[in-house]
Amino acid sequence: MISSVPSLDHYEKWPNLVAMFFEQAERVGQRPLLWVKRDGLFRSITGRQAAREAIALARGLHRLGVRKEDRVMLVSENRPEWLLSDVAIMAAGGITVPAYTTNTVADHRHILNDAAPVVAIVSTRNLAANLLPAVAETRDPPRMIFIETDCLPYNNLKGISWADVVTEGYGCSDSLTTIKDDDTACIIYTSGTDGAPKGVMLSHRAILFNCMGAFDILNTLRLKNEVFLSFLPLSHAYEHTAGQFFPVSIGAQIYYAEGIEHLAANLLEVRPTIIMAVPRLYEIMRARILRFVKRQGGLRVRLFRRALALGYRRYEKASGLSQEGLSPVQYIADRLLDLLVRHRVAAFFGGRLKALISGGAPLNPDVGLFFTALGVRLLQGYGQTEAAPVISCNRPNDIRLDTVGSPLRSVVVRIAEDGEILVRGPLVMQGYWKQPQATQTTIDADGWLHTGDVGAFDDAGRIRITDRKKDIIVTSGGDNISPQKVESVLTIEPEIDQAIVYGDHRPHLVALIVPDRDFLDSWNRTHSSLETISASHSFREVMKTAIERANKFLSPQERVRNFVIISEPFSVANGLLTPTLKVRRYIVQQIYGSHLDRLYK
Repeated sequence: MISSVPSLDHYEKWPNLVAMFFEQAERVGQRPLLWVKRDGLFRSITGRQAAREAIALARGLHRLGVRKEDRVMLVSENRPEWLLSDVAIMAAGGITVPAYTTNTVADHRHILNDAAPVVAIVSTRNLAANLLPAVAETRDPPRMIFIETDCLPYNNLKGISWADVVTEGYGCSDSLTTIKDDDTACIIYTSGTDGAPKGVMLSHRAILFNCMGAFDILNTLRLKNEVFLSFLPLSHAYEHTAGQFFPVSIGAQIYYAEGIEHLAANLLEVRPTIIMAVPRLYEIMRARILRFVKRQGGLRVRLFRRALALGYRRYEKASGLSQEGLSPVQYIADRLLDLLVRHRVAAFFGGRLKALISGGAPLNPDVGLFFTALGVRLLQGYGQTEAAPVISCNRPNDIRLDTVGSPLRSVVVRIAEDGEILVRGPLVMQGYWKQPQATQTTIDADGWLHTGDVGAFDDAGRIRITDRKKDIIVTSGGDNISPQKVESVLTIEPEIDQAIVYGDHRPHLVALIVPDRDFLDSWNRTHSSLETISASHSFREVMKTAIERANKFLSPQERVRNFVIISEPFSVANGLLTPTLKVRRYIVQQIYGSHLDRLYK
């Protein structure tokens, strides 16, 4: 059997993502490459099946008129057809333009007008409901391809089914376009935490370079027969590179989750070896584990706390934060707790996990330490869409949870005089689609990508992120405060689910607080109705106590002095979170700014 795990030099030899996909699909051969649940069971698609369908779809797209550098919009939940469409679009010479499944009609309209795709692929009738009204408003609407046939016909709109395009492709032998490594592979629209999304142009070379960096780091885990569970949106650069093309590049199997609401069950079914996720999901997992242990009570709680305490001590010794390791007695107890506690935690993830990878937003070090102490390796990385997207990551044998690790192989990072992190290398984007001025502002004449993040190197060359440059709060007293640091300390408290701090040009910080849902429900059962609970004086006192606990871990200028409780969580549905669960601060402040301002009166 030919190994599908490449050597490092393969990444430099592959001329483009399409060539990489077809070579790896052939290496996988008749073994499973992709898995999707149908009729209650996960069913496989082999490497050769995937390759045949992708090349047929590419030829079918060519027959529809897709030519070199034409844009093709892709609106779909995570499923095998997402990857096959992506590869086929590029094989036909086109540029993939992914769109979030949570996009509104206005969001789709912006992408359609900006990218001007010649074809749009949509998976389901539900997703077509927001896309097609936007299509109808464009001057030159794209040809529509529907993956699921129940979309046809849709409001009398003419379209073609995915199956028909593939069948057309099987019946022809059109030669496809030659693809160079510096050709644009995709235009990924940023999720817009600070305004209208911009289209980030990423080359084949940039994404392959990112995959090579990931391989260089993770191959220390002895990559072989890896299994990934894809659940973050593939329209985001993090999942697109790290959750799609990197697994393909090592011949891994990709299972497509049924949805975030089924994640816990899918973890047990799939038993992934590597998980890519954003910090918010790790925070949720941590809270669920703590609630589970609390319900167990008694001896199990004491054993769990002891496992955490000894795990913390072991981490501090390994990371050089402390000279004291475990005593002989503690070492024996720690090994016993592997069986009694940590083995049960590992089972929560399916039992064969090699590493959790965190990216897309800053990870609270306490969350990382929690999993590390429980024997679950967690590697925090750092990046942004403009860098394809990974810039740095902790190494499995060199984990410092208060950093995002050292730069990827052959990536150059320096810190500007004002503390901004600058990046240079093949991973840097080609620019913003049709926005030369914004491109020149972000990438200087010497090729340095200005990330907008503030940070520093530690003594081992690892990057420590302070905050987003534009998010830093400067109080009226001149103190520079990282809101993300304060918010991460607040949300560690079990009563607090989400928090946003405020205080630019003000004497001190105040906060918007979203109570934890489970805590809110338990309070509701014993006190008053859910509608009036957030206004309750006694409830406010409980939340005040939680904030005071958090304040003990903050410096005087970072402490929250007053707060507003809001009952509606920040979510993707209400527009206050991006699809990757980052807060849209400017929208939150627009909605709640007057409430926050009154806290200073």
